[in-house]
Amino acid sequence: MKNSNDKSKSNSMDRRQMITYAAFGSAAVASSISPSVVSAAADDSKKRGKRYEMKKSINQWAFPYPEKMSLRECMQLAKAAGFDGIELNYDLENDLSPNSSTKDYHAIRRMAEEIGIAISGVCSFLFWPYPLTSNDAKERARGMELASMMTKAAHDLGTENLLVVPGAVHMPWRADHDPTPNDVCDRRARAAIGRLLPEAEKLKVHLNIENIFFNGFLMSPGEMIDFVDSFSSDYVKVHFDTGNIMEYQFPEHWIPMLGKRIKNVHLKEYTKKGSDHSLESFRPLLDGTTNWPAVLNAFEDIGYDQYLTFEYFHPYQHHPEALIYQTADSLDRMLGIK
Repeated sequence: MKNSNDKSKSNSMDRRQMITYAAFGSAAVASSISPSVVSAAADDSKKRGKRYEMKKSINQWAFPYPEKMSLRECMQLAKAAGFDGIELNYDLENDLSPNSSTKDYHAIRRMAEEIGIAISGVCSFLFWPYPLTSNDAKERARGMELASMMTKAAHDLGTENLLVVPGAVHMPWRADHDPTPNDVCDRRARAAIGRLLPEAEKLKVHLNIENIFFNGFLMSPGEMIDFVDSFSSDYVKVHFDTGNIMEYQFPEHWIPMLGKRIKNVHLKEYTKKGSDHSLESFRPLLDGTTNWPAVLNAFEDIGYDQYLTFEYFHPYQHHPEALIYQTADSLDRMLGIK
């Protein structure tokens, strides 16, 4: 049942702006390796016949949904472009929302099966207006309620992956947010995941903890490892985002440390050139400064062969299908398919 405060809270912040800063932090300090060296490494890999076995996926935010495209059209376009999966987004008013039923989700699942595309996971920007570690008890309670609904939605959709933002010390994109002390944030986050875990285990849905940066929580591989391992459960894993840590760190350093804890991946390109510390720093794939050969080799070294989900927040205003096809082509080249 929808909370009467949801709509006003949602409307108080521009959705794109929330996603821009929140979902996923500002990102990316570039690798010190020059573009020419990266290009040479890619060419060398191609000469050696390098082929990575990861699966191609794309997040629904890359599509002009729901303004210009329906969920079916998003899935059909992703399939036509050659993606193996699509990551769906849970919202207050959406095909995935508190108003949706198991029957609705089963219909979406059948639609994906008919189109021939997998649902690679579920994520949501709602962890920002309703953080699980908020100083506002009503926000925390609503966040827990929504997280439980998302877990059930993931199960009904037939995916085992739910992206979870466990908490935030600070959210600079929310002027009304009262910062949560680090120790309190950690305590509340552990308690929240602990409460969600029994249901997740029962439904066989993995609570995949995402690394952000601007939320001021779990900002190093060691902190993430300690947090995830503390639950001693196969259903608390990591949703690793390559771009969210790039402002001061490097994804190729995190990956070998996190190892088998990585259950799902957001593949975000980033450029530090002219960075304004917002989502404008995130770019289409290959139009940035990420050392992709090093990143993909790191994934291969830990045995990761699941979804690489392109996450982008600026659907093209004109010919939005171009971004989808460009991304598929870039991924094919990165993975050695082309």
